[in-house]
Amino acid sequence: MSKITTLDEFIFKSEKKISHATGELSRLLRDIGIAAKIINVEVNKAGLVGILGEAGVDNATGDSVQKLDIFANEKMIQFLNTSGECAAIVSEELEEFIPVKKIKGKNPNYLVVMDPLDGSSNIDVNVSVGTIFGIYRRQSSLKNKITHKDFLQKGTELVAAGYVLYGTSTILTYTTGNGVNAFTLDPAIGEFCLSHPNIKMPDRGNYYSVNQGYYLKFDVEMRRYIDHCSDLNLRLRYIGSMVSDIHRIMFQGGIFLYPNTRKYPLGKLRLLYEANPLGMIVEQAGGKAIDCKLERILEKTPREIHERTTVVMGSKGMVEEMMDFVNKYSAD
Repeated sequence: MSKITTLDEFIFKSEKKISHATGELSRLLRDIGIAAKIINVEVNKAGLVGILGEAGVDNATGDSVQKLDIFANEKMIQFLNTSGECAAIVSEELEEFIPVKKIKGKNPNYLVVMDPLDGSSNIDVNVSVGTIFGIYRRQSSLKNKITHKDFLQKGTELVAAGYVLYGTSTILTYTTGNGVNAFTLDPAIGEFCLSHPNIKMPDRGNYYSVNQGYYLKFDVEMRRYIDHCSDLNLRLRYIGSMVSDIHRIMFQGGIFLYPNTRKYPLGKLRLLYEANPLGMIVEQAGGKAIDCKLERILEKTPREIHERTTVVMGSKGMVEEMMDFVNKYSAD
């Protein structure tokens, strides 16, 4: 029987391979892992503890907030305060960024951006949801206060990115720019254990993921590409949780599409804390991540923390094929 490698062990060993590592990022990643365990417990017993359903308010970007959104947001913030390595946080559930109170002897250099519970409306019908996170270095001097400008960085500046999938099993997947590894939570020992080392996405797959109910509201080039997927007898799979849809594609190949519509001409997904972290994961696994104007997601400069974007990401060969349809049919 091969030796089990826990998330903490893996992070520690990876840190030792970097001569200039200080341990700050490692502690921050472990904080996120602990928060994920707590969120997982509540997601799995949500119906028993009265935190199903809507909270009756909207978040900073106008989406209806679920009770579990609030819980997940609070737990992530709580544990990001634990080690003192996080300087400030941007969350989908908060209108503004929040600075983290300093711990004596610490001078934190990292910023965390997150969607605490992606696809939370699925909870009421027992469908998988997830957490998305990204970690940046602050841009301003450590002597100064954090500002919005610190967060308005391209995805190419991400130090680490990852997601947690709360499904039939709970899986934490992350990258620090040296490949992608996934860890499955073993409930028997309460630890994330390395289950999928060095993930490589297939160049093509049999799946396409898009909310096809909006087909008539998509631009013509997107409709033609969706027709093409149908003509090839590709299987439509759309869960309504970006983490879940991307996770399938990571292992089985395929393409995820979230185009602009008449209601959302700039797209709906948030660039800073949804598209960028998952874009980094996809690229590190050998895939491709662009918007519907064919611009690389990770090279887009955010103008504000809740900026929206269109998204096309997945198997490299399929994304490049989609690009041909944009070049052929786009009015631009």
